[in-house]
Amino acid sequence: MPDPKRILILGLMGRYPMAGVGWQALQYVLGLERLGYEVWYAEDSGAPPYNPVEMTVTDDATYNVAFLRGGLELIGLGDRWIYWDERTDTYHGHGKDVLHELYRTAGSIWNLCGASPPKPDHRSGGAKLVYVETDPVYEQFRAAKGDAGVRAMLDAHDVLFTYGENLGAPDCPVPLSGYAWHATRPPVVVDLWEAPAPPGGGAYSTIATWENKGKDVAFGGDTYRWSKHLNFLHFLPVAQRCGLEFEVAIQPPGASEATLLRDNGWRTVDPLAASCDLDVYRRFIQASRGEFTVAKDIYVRPRSGWSSDRSVCYLAAGRPVITQETAVSKFIPTGEGMLTFATLDEAVAAVRAVESDYQRHAAAARRIAREHYAAERVLADMTRIVGLA
Repeated sequence: MPDPKRILILGLMGRYPMAGVGWQALQYVLGLERLGYEVWYAEDSGAPPYNPVEMTVTDDATYNVAFLRGGLELIGLGDRWIYWDERTDTYHGHGKDVLHELYRTAGSIWNLCGASPPKPDHRSGGAKLVYVETDPVYEQFRAAKGDAGVRAMLDAHDVLFTYGENLGAPDCPVPLSGYAWHATRPPVVVDLWEAPAPPGGGAYSTIATWENKGKDVAFGGDTYRWSKHLNFLHFLPVAQRCGLEFEVAIQPPGASEATLLRDNGWRTVDPLAASCDLDVYRRFIQASRGEFTVAKDIYVRPRSGWSSDRSVCYLAAGRPVITQETAVSKFIPTGEGMLTFATLDEAVAAVRAVESDYQRHAAAARRIAREHYAAERVLADMTRIVGLA
């Protein structure tokens, strides 16, 4: 019989061993564990792993397994994970028998980011299959266009969650195609991020990929871009206009882009150095004065209501977040601690507002994290919707 207190999380932190991906999964695992569930983490997709040092898909999962093991050990659950290497049919952490026992006994299986295509084994014990969509809009548009693969994937789940909190609202043109999407937001384990103000003030920072490819989608005569670099380029002048330190952990694709960043007053940091280690990533955020960031076009123009799972870590650290408006301000109080903008002038005004009373905004950032993104609140709501509470 499935045990409603046992949860299996399927994620991507081994397949993509980068700190942002890792923390996203770990805060689900630890947050649910603290709510009193027995939580396991597994990767069973069989997809080839990515090595960020070599910047390529690889046949050798050694680096990936070590990153995964280290992440679960960091949160005190080093005995609760399984990674299946399809190439060698090898199981790491625990074996195949434990994984299949979890399929049979878990009350729910949470498919974070759609990490694992649903398969019959997931249904072997009657677990509820839960999809947690962290990148909204793309799949809604694809489903509305009749994409059979997307619709089959959605149909295979019992409960659908999305970070697109505004989906279904009159001011959001994204069709739902008959699917019942439940709004949620990124959970953060607040005490893992709390830190005193950085000595010397720190810089406004963010961590980003220059350009994301592969998930642009055309709908209703418009093409929505699954990348933030075009928005980032538009707001680069904020650094010079504010006369403050701004830095971004990013790899410019060429000399011209590197020059553009430097000429606009941005300092660049090696993204691999900031993202290859979970603690280094955390310290990068804690050493920042705040986050200044933009959002992907596909989140912004449809007014999705999306929140960033990186930004909530800044908030929990007491670092104000200045971010591009996605309609998130309909759901989260903004103006103190978390400020949104739609134009360059608004972005500059937001930075200046934070600087006018930094301590007030830092305190508000912590309050927003505790009251609106804290894992115990977000995940308790999710378990209630799933029917586990």
